[in-house]
Amino acid sequence: MTQLEQLPIPLLLWYRDNARVLPWRSAPTPYGVWVSEIMLQQTRVAAVLDYYRRFLEAAPDPAALAALPEDRLMKLWQGLGYYSRARNLQKAARQIMDDFGGAFPSTYEDIHSLAGVGDYTAGAIASIAFGLPVPAVDGNVLRVTARITGDEGDITSPAMKKKVTAALAEIIPVDAPGAFNQAMMELGATVCLPNGAPQCHRCPAAFLCRAHREGTTGRIPVKAPKKPRRVEERRVYLLFHKNAVALRRRSARGLLAGLWEYPNAPADEPDFLNELGLAPQGLTLAAVGKHIFTHIEWHLTALAGELPGDELPPGWVWAELSQLREIYALPNAFQFAAPAVERRLVKTESEGGTAI
Repeated sequence: MTQLEQLPIPLLLWYRDNARVLPWRSAPTPYGVWVSEIMLQQTRVAAVLDYYRRFLEAAPDPAALAALPEDRLMKLWQGLGYYSRARNLQKAARQIMDDFGGAFPSTYEDIHSLAGVGDYTAGAIASIAFGLPVPAVDGNVLRVTARITGDEGDITSPAMKKKVTAALAEIIPVDAPGAFNQAMMELGATVCLPNGAPQCHRCPAAFLCRAHREGTTGRIPVKAPKKPRRVEERRVYLLFHKNAVALRRRSARGLLAGLWEYPNAPADEPDFLNELGLAPQGLTLAAVGKHIFTHIEWHLTALAGELPGDELPPGWVWAELSQLREIYALPNAFQFAAPAVERRLVKTESEGGTAI
């Protein structure tokens, strides 16, 4: 990986002139960098900006985050997906309070010990917030490095990540490790794009990039093929009574753990409601949707109906429109049904529906 030895100076000059202005870069604090890095995992920068602002307003430091009620935490995260990230943030905030006296840990090893913090996140925080010369290797960095060096190893493999981390550790500038790591991420996010479409004419590393020189940017980086996702057909039940809709909380473990949802079941379980003693009237098609998880694809059909009484199974609640907007966090998988729910609840409220 000798090409990398020539990379730091042109990369840092490019970053100085081309870095996007982002709130966690303007005045970086360990806490702010940490929150931003967790939010940015598998999430676009544009989608994170408003969430980041609202999150820091509600939880400006580890103490506030540690004390945040779970429903409030989930509501702040609603729409970002991968909700285990939010739970790990709070778990780590409590570690900071218990193990570090409320002060953000300042060594790579201590940062890495926090819940939900892996090699990349620990490297990002350590370098950006504390100036430690530690690489931060994510998908963008792996792609940039593989193309520059012409390496056709599988970038999803631990061996490739270890190889790239070791190579970058040799060249990371000790006087600007945070800027170097952010520049590598920025280059991958805005110029050295995936899917064979890099903007090489804008790249400060084009002069030393082997994939650019050999015309292999469409083949590099190499990734092992993903296993096909399992498809599940599910029925979602929008059950109303007066001016409220029924919600239930998902199990504390597994997919979408602990989040609120509209009751649902596999499509091949048509007796789901009957077995719970529920008999909605006028059950009709309200919406259809699809949601893709990493390994599962849900095909969703929402049916809406009215329950004659307000009795619900244990663990279920009635939610009014204001509560849906302000209290209960529903994952993106169920947002396809939100317009139908809002129309029904707004109509009921305008007609003077009585609260549960």
